[in-house]
Amino acid sequence: MSEETARVGVVAVLGLGEAGSAISRDLVAAGVTVRGFDPVVGAPDGVVATGSDAEACAGAGLVLSLTTAHEAAAAYRAAVPGLSPGVLFADLNTSSAQLKQRLAAMAAEHGIAFADVAIMAPVPGRGIRTPMLVSGDAAMPVAAALASLGGNAEAIEGPAGAAASRKLCRSVFYKGMAAAVTESLRAGRAAGCEDWLRENIAGDIGIQMLDRLEKGSITHAARRTDEMAAAADMLGELGIPARIAVASRDWLAQLTREQAAQRGSRNSA
Repeated sequence: MSEETARVGVVAVLGLGEAGSAISRDLVAAGVTVRGFDPVVGAPDGVVATGSDAEACAGAGLVLSLTTAHEAAAAYRAAVPGLSPGVLFADLNTSSAQLKQRLAAMAAEHGIAFADVAIMAPVPGRGIRTPMLVSGDAAMPVAAALASLGGNAEAIEGPAGAAASRKLCRSVFYKGMAAAVTESLRAGRAAGCEDWLRENIAGDIGIQMLDRLEKGSITHAARRTDEMAAAADMLGELGIPARIAVASRDWLAQLTREQAAQRGSRNSA
């Protein structure tokens, strides 16, 4: 165990969904104690399950918040009673720069070192090695702590929200492309040429990318709707017409409604 890893000692992970569980498993493999909390999802093997955000944070040198943008502020407030002096609090949720700045202000009121962390690629298959950008007052120590645990984190200049803004700018392209792929394939299905179209698109972007764009849009439609709503708001503030961001947001919202309707049909069957 490196000296930096030893200083981190205990890592708290708030939110044990797909990303939180994958990162937690890698942290356990790195040799640190991982304490996790999620009100819905059970803790992966090797992670110390706790009963609350505050309990998960007890004794932690680094806290990674991987809830959702909607839950980020509540998770921080719930964690505060368990935060130790000198702890590093990193918010890894995809959200607007404004929310990251609000979280940073909340942390400053309690003297907590805060960093905005933007996850820049899908976590499955990468875990802690997923590329991340880190901004805010605690960007350097958080990036160093993540790197000591096997992470791929780059500290950038700027306050909390700077990393989030970069991710949202990038999301306009990738989520826009995902919306185009899923809508195109649905049109191909209706026109009776889906197999041909899928092969044709895969010839340009690769079958793995096509599957990632299509399946990811469906699996994570609700979370990505919020992401693209934040992107559309950001573009509006920048004076950029948010045509692609708004279209992506609306398409993801439709996918979310369709999934909810399908679940309702199965439950009533």
